[in-house]
Amino acid sequence: MKPFPLLAAMGSIASSAMLMNAAWAALGAQDRVYTADQNSNTVSVVNPATNTLLGQIKLGNQRPDILSPLYKGEINVHGLGFSPDHKTLIAISNGSNSVAFIDTASNKVKGIVYIGRSPHEGFFTADGKEVWAVVRGENYISVIDPTTFKETGRIETAPGPGMVLFHPAGKLAFTVSSFTAEVDIIDVAAHKVIKRIPVTSPFSPFLQFSPDTREIWMTHKDVGKVTRIDTEKLNVKGVFDTGMITNHIGFAKTANGTLAYVTVGGENAVKVYTMDDTPKLAATIPVGALPHGIWASADGSRMYVGLENGDAVDVIDTATNKLIARVPVGQAPQALVYVSNAAGAQGGTSNLSARVNTDPINIALKSGSGGGAGFVVVRNLGLIDSLEVSLFKLKPQTVYSIYVSGQTTPVASFKTNPKGMANGTAIGPLRQVSNTLSSTNAAPSKIIVMEGGAPADPGKAVLLSAS
Repeated sequence: MKPFPLLAAMGSIASSAMLMNAAWAALGAQDRVYTADQNSNTVSVVNPATNTLLGQIKLGNQRPDILSPLYKGEINVHGLGFSPDHKTLIAISNGSNSVAFIDTASNKVKGIVYIGRSPHEGFFTADGKEVWAVVRGENYISVIDPTTFKETGRIETAPGPGMVLFHPAGKLAFTVSSFTAEVDIIDVAAHKVIKRIPVTSPFSPFLQFSPDTREIWMTHKDVGKVTRIDTEKLNVKGVFDTGMITNHIGFAKTANGTLAYVTVGGENAVKVYTMDDTPKLAATIPVGALPHGIWASADGSRMYVGLENGDAVDVIDTATNKLIARVPVGQAPQALVYVSNAAGAQGGTSNLSARVNTDPINIALKSGSGGGAGFVVVRNLGLIDSLEVSLFKLKPQTVYSIYVSGQTTPVASFKTNPKGMANGTAIGPLRQVSNTLSSTNAAPSKIIVMEGGAPADPGKAVLLSAS
C-alpha cells in the first residue's frame, strides 16, 4: 500500500515468565511471538521459525475510531502474559480496562473481563489457577479466575502497580510500581504484601527473573537505570545506569554465559550486560525506532524486540549480537512475549486478520537554540494522520509549540513536566494544514519546535527535524 501524501511528503526527513518458557528447545514452527499493538488495538502473531507475520488478532479498531461514543472494542492494547501450558494468551488494554483471554491454537478470544482503571500488565500464577492483573490507575492487583473470566478478589499494593511476576516455586510474587519507588513482595496464597523494598525511582514498568531465579532485574524508565533484587535475601543487590527511556529486559543463555538484554528507547539500542556483581556492557546493538518489549526464544538463540515507533519486531542473534531480521507488526507495539509450542495441532494460523496498518515515518529532532532533544513519529490513520511528539531536555514546566514548515498555526502545543519532558499526539487532517503536505503540491516538510507561542522561525527554533 502506498503511503498517504503526508507520509510521502515527510519521508525524506524521516522469569517466572521465561521459566515457564524455558524448555530451552530449538526454534519451532509452532512457537509464536506476540506483540501488543497499542495504536492499532491488535495482537500481532509472528512465526519465529521463519520470522514472518502470520496476521493479527483484532481486539479493537485503529485510532481515531475509538473516540466514537458507540465504540465497543478494546482500547490501547498494551500488556501480555501467558499460561503455564502455553494454551492461553492474555492481552491487557489500559484504555478499556480489560483483560482478554485468547486461545493460542485458534487465535479466538475466549472471554474478556473488565476490571479497574488503567490496568497495565498481567500474568498467570505458577500453577495456572489465577491471573493477576495490575491496576496501575489505582492501588491494587485484580485476581481473576481464568475459567469463569470473573474477578475473584483484589490485593492492595502501593499506588500504581506496573507489573507482577511469580517465582516458579509458587509462593512469592514480585510487583513493581509506576508511581511509587518500591517493590512489593506478595505471599501468593495469602494474597497479602509481606515486604516492601525501596528502590531508586517511582517509575518501574517492567521486571524479569534471571534464568536461575536468583535475581529480579527491574527497569526505571524515567531515570534510565536498572535495579537488581536478590530473590533469596529480598533486598537490592545493585543499581546501574542504562540510558534514557529504559523499557524492558530479556535474558538469554549463550556461549558467553547468561546475558541481559535491555531496550533503551532513547538511544534506539539494545544494550547487553553481563551478570557480574558489577554488570559489564558487553555490546550495544543498534535497532529500529524506540525499542520497547523484549523476550528471548526458548533456546536463547534469538532475542525479539518490539519497536514502539517502528511498528515492527527486530530479531537479534545472541551468538553474534547482530540484527538478523525485521518483521512488520501492528502500530506502537508495547509488550512482547515468546511462547513456545503455542500453535498446537491446529497450526495456530486461523482467525487472523491481515496487517491493518502501514509503516510509520520517524523524524529525529536536533537541537536548535534550546539545547533539547526529541523525535516525531508520523502515522497514517486512513483519512487523517497523527504526529506523535516526544521532547526531552527542555525547560521544565514550559509550553512548546510544534509547527510543520509552511504553516502559521501550530499543529500542537505541549507543556513539559518538572524534568523538561513532554509527549503527546496531534491527530487531524494534517495534509490540509500546509501546502507542503497537500496531495497536489507535495514537498519535503520540516518539523519546527518553538518555545511558547512564538511563530515558526527555523533560525530561532528550539528543535528542528534533523534533515
